[in-house]
Amino acid sequence: MKKEIRIFFTALMFFTRIPCPSYTDHDPEYLNRSAKYFTLVGIIVGSISALVFYLSQWIFPLEIALLLSFVASILTTGAFHEDGFADVCDGFGGGWTKEKILDIMKDSRVGTYGLVGLILLMALKFTALHSIASPLIIPTIISAHAISRLNSVSLIYTDEYAREDLLSKAKPLATKMSTTDFLIACFFGLAPLILMGNYYVFLSIIPLILTKIYFSKYFNKWIGGYTGDCLGTVQQVSEVIYYLSVLLVLKFIG
Repeated sequence: MKKEIRIFFTALMFFTRIPCPSYTDHDPEYLNRSAKYFTLVGIIVGSISALVFYLSQWIFPLEIALLLSFVASILTTGAFHEDGFADVCDGFGGGWTKEKILDIMKDSRVGTYGLVGLILLMALKFTALHSIASPLIIPTIISAHAISRLNSVSLIYTDEYAREDLLSKAKPLATKMSTTDFLIACFFGLAPLILMGNYYVFLSIIPLILTKIYFSKYFNKWIGGYTGDCLGTVQQVSEVIYYLSVLLVLKFIG
């Protein structure tokens, strides 16, 4: 039990700014095992964001409450996934070889592709959530953070880490995952969908799977695998895809 607790805190420390016990570190063994809790961390991040929205909506207009919920999630994660998304936009937008793409992604500066990508990404998140009926926004936020991380984790389970980046990476990262650990991640990633109170929402899994397949093929074609930035990109894009899927389900099915 103590080992599992340490593994969980490793995941929490890796993905958030939430204080963790002093014994928590980036030990490779615990980091790889912690991938099974990435979706649970998503529930925590989503719950913090949803709580801020819930409290804010009693004081401010819906638009401000949504923006404050975004601020809460970004502060909780340190913009971890957003940073990865911006790096991928810059890397794949400006690089034409594997080496160039990886070099650009390691650059801490944000370029035009990254900036434009982030603006469009945040605009889509805001507009999609704003279009969802207010009572469903809270469960949508929580389930989105969980299932989008499941889509990201699935890359760790099925794909290989880009070798050149593995040899020179500046940050630690979980790079492998057992079937048992993946099933645990699936449980935490899919369970929050029940909060939506509409089982048709599970249809959103289909476009999410297609999103994962597309990115898997795309990343393998250009860099021979994934990097941490690629995982962040899949999470961010999957979050938007989930919001759009929920909108379609509510509009056309019920």
